Amino acid sequence: MQLEKLYILAVGRNAEIMQVLNRLLNTPENWIGTTVTTDEEAVAVCSTDPCHIVLLCAGIEKEEEVRLKERLLQVNPAAIVIRHHGGGSGLLTNEILTILDAQGMQVGAGK
Repeated sequence: MQLEKLYILAVGRNAEIMQVLNRLLNTPENWIGTTVTTDEEAVAVCSTDPCHIVLLCAGIEKEEEVRLKERLLQVNPAAIVIRHHGGGSGLLTNEILTILDAQGMQVGAGK
């Protein structure tokens, strides 16, 4: 599947980490990243905006993760919801590219 733009939502509890993640997600051409810190914001964004990939980030406990994933998939069943464990920008980019490859997805014209 060819995507003109890739929409990524990242959900985490630490606002400072989410600011950094927002910058990293919006650096690659054709990537549109949104970061939030509450479940309610995540569900609202996933309900109204395109979300191809949802990253569950730092501060989300295992029990919260299960409930949040269920809620997100209820409002956007096509979303790919995964746990993001952190690391540098190279790891994040590789993580996203691996997801895209596994799903047979490509982003941008002719890429």
